[in-house]
Amino acid sequence: MATWVLSECGFRPLPKLYPAPRSRTPISISSFPNSIKPSPSKIFRRDFPAVKVSAPVGIQIVDRDEQVNEFKGEESGFNPGAPPPFTLADIRAAIPKHCWVKDPWRSVGYVFRDVAVVFGLAAVAAYFNNMVVWPLYWVAQGTMFWALFVLGHDCGHGSFSNNTKLNSVVGHLLHSSILVPYHGWRISHRTHHQNHGHVEKDESWHPLSEKIYTSLDMATRMLRFTLPFPMLAYPFYLWGRSPGKKGSHFHPDSDLFLPNERKDVITSTVCWSAMAALLVGLSFVMGPLQVLKLYGIPYWGFVMWLDLVTYLHHHGHEDKLPWYRGKEWSYLRGGLTTLDRDYGWINNIHHDIGTHVIHHLFPQIPHYHLIEATEAAKPVLGKYYREPKKSWPLPFHLLGLLASSMKKDHYVSDEGDVVYYQTDPKLTRGSKEGNRHDSRE
Repeated sequence: MATWVLSECGFRPLPKLYPAPRSRTPISISSFPNSIKPSPSKIFRRDFPAVKVSAPVGIQIVDRDEQVNEFKGEESGFNPGAPPPFTLADIRAAIPKHCWVKDPWRSVGYVFRDVAVVFGLAAVAAYFNNMVVWPLYWVAQGTMFWALFVLGHDCGHGSFSNNTKLNSVVGHLLHSSILVPYHGWRISHRTHHQNHGHVEKDESWHPLSEKIYTSLDMATRMLRFTLPFPMLAYPFYLWGRSPGKKGSHFHPDSDLFLPNERKDVITSTVCWSAMAALLVGLSFVMGPLQVLKLYGIPYWGFVMWLDLVTYLHHHGHEDKLPWYRGKEWSYLRGGLTTLDRDYGWINNIHHDIGTHVIHHLFPQIPHYHLIEATEAAKPVLGKYYREPKKSWPLPFHLLGLLASSMKKDHYVSDEGDVVYYQTDPKLTRGSKEGNRHDSRE
């Protein structure tokens, strides 16, 4: 299970950005006569004459409509893998100055609001204690645990307040309460933001290279890409990271951490252990079944929220989005591959974490300013910003995007500086055969 993966990360000096876009002439499928029209994959490769590129040649094209959709970005003259015609400074200049201001009182107010809701839900569920209320409680409380995580996430970025001690105290209280090692996670999440969109260096739902993918046995591949298993990955990732990487978020000597971060990691591990011990103690006082109902099941609901949201912020768009290596990667280009998502009524509950593009580029902006900052930046971002599909009150539409991505986004080539996800037809075929086998039994 440790082969599943997930994570997060935040802030360091920004890498050098490309000062200006390089000119490339896109080739349109429609520009060729039908008699000599090449395949989309060949055209796609010719879009990058000066760059080593791996195109998604393994994608299984089912029909013409899907084929057109796959390459509509190129037909419109827009290449999502090309360097943008703007800089990070251009985006920053478009965002109003007050969006950068952190209000610690407002941030603390959100903490009190969420904590009050968490205890209120638990009290109501324990009072009624029937199988009509419990399922509703599990869904609601799992969502509130996820909201607590997002506020702790802001502490890790320093967008909660300018006071590092306040950030650390609140971050430990919030994250330890949902069994997340605050500093261990904060540091790995920083790595994620610093290297977003980089095939090898990213730390959150980054793609497997073809070499690593083929080294996995079929059972592991099936678990990694068969729902709901990938949506239960986070606790296992904390202990063992993802394939091709090693280390634990709990161990101070892990590859994730620098020597001067050792004390921070030990502190977070001690706090995590204290929470685990508290849950064990409550099991003796209240009974293990009651602790399971009040805490255990909502915890796994929180894990599913975390895995769903973090995955879909980097996967599942209708157009293929690039991943980078080497000189083609930059902080800006990597950040522009992230996606905003609309969660309907959940937007306010989980503190607008769905406004993810601006958050990735400028994680110092408080969550309550992200929507305004995004609206201000859209004219600069142009087609590099992908408007999220509007949600119903509850974001059930995202489940379809998740399932679709799991079926086709399996690995990227070992070669190329601009690469795209490819599909393993054996995995898809194996899954279908397995389903047919189950239906016969």
